[in-house]
Amino acid sequence: MDLAIEVRELSRRFGDFIAVDRVTFGVERGGIFGFLGPNGSGKSTVVRMICGLLAPSGGSAFLDGLDVAREPLEIRRRLGYMSQRFSLYPDLTTLENLRFFARIYGLERARRERRIEELCALLGLEPYLARRAGLLSGGWKQRLALGAAMIHEPKVLFLDEPTAGIDPVARRDLWDLLFRLSGQGITIFVTTHYMDEAERCNRVAYIYLSKLLALGTPTELKSRPDVTPSGERWVELACSSPTRALAPIRALAGVRDATIFGETLHLRVGEGWNEEGARGLLGDLGERRVGFRDVEPGLEDVFVTLTRSAAEALRG
Repeated sequence: MDLAIEVRELSRRFGDFIAVDRVTFGVERGGIFGFLGPNGSGKSTVVRMICGLLAPSGGSAFLDGLDVAREPLEIRRRLGYMSQRFSLYPDLTTLENLRFFARIYGLERARRERRIEELCALLGLEPYLARRAGLLSGGWKQRLALGAAMIHEPKVLFLDEPTAGIDPVARRDLWDLLFRLSGQGITIFVTTHYMDEAERCNRVAYIYLSKLLALGTPTELKSRPDVTPSGERWVELACSSPTRALAPIRALAGVRDATIFGETLHLRVGEGWNEEGARGLLGDLGERRVGFRDVEPGLEDVFVTLTRSAAEALRG
């Protein structure tokens, strides 16, 4: 595998606190890599170390073949970073922001203007070049931020929750852009809390309390034996009032886990599960139309299951 990012036993301590504990993974060149985990799990610390902004306490990280600890300045020339919070200058226009960041990266005038023209065509920014950045909608602010992160033609893009706070149409449009960039050979490393976005990534990693709990394609993660242990399966329950049915269903024998999933319930069931008994219970609750079908776990099911297992292991 041709890796754009390689992380080996990466660790970071702050005094006695272990923020990142021997994390290992690789990101394929031109791929879209999703990095997930709860707040405080170590995601940002890992990203800061890969970007050369924070020295590791142990292990190593390589970006485009370069050791990030030894060549941090060269690393920064090869990566682009887009933060979750809009961090451009709101009083400057779209064009002024792009020119400013092009100068920061040392682009000469001819290359700078050519690059701005290319990005505006790619991102659709032409109608907004004279508009102050602070007056753009959330989706267009994100496009402008993406343009600023790409102005120096980086080989790797780090996107920190790039679609947080924007509407579904803007989210879809932004992901279409990411797919196009990936198709052009740019490696994209994205943090997100949206499970549907994680499904769009080539590979996904999940970190919890400093440790990497899962790594693989979405399909591989859903097939893990610790997500669906032997003798258990996932069932979707359709009924008219899933919120009313949730607590009684959770209390049934054989139900290992249950949660509302859209207009249905997702159940992980095992020994002791009796579908007819569940139908009878729901009938007593006034449900007249009840449907069950086997389903595969979603990524949310995967991460919740792994998190709970890890938390139980810590409690001993």
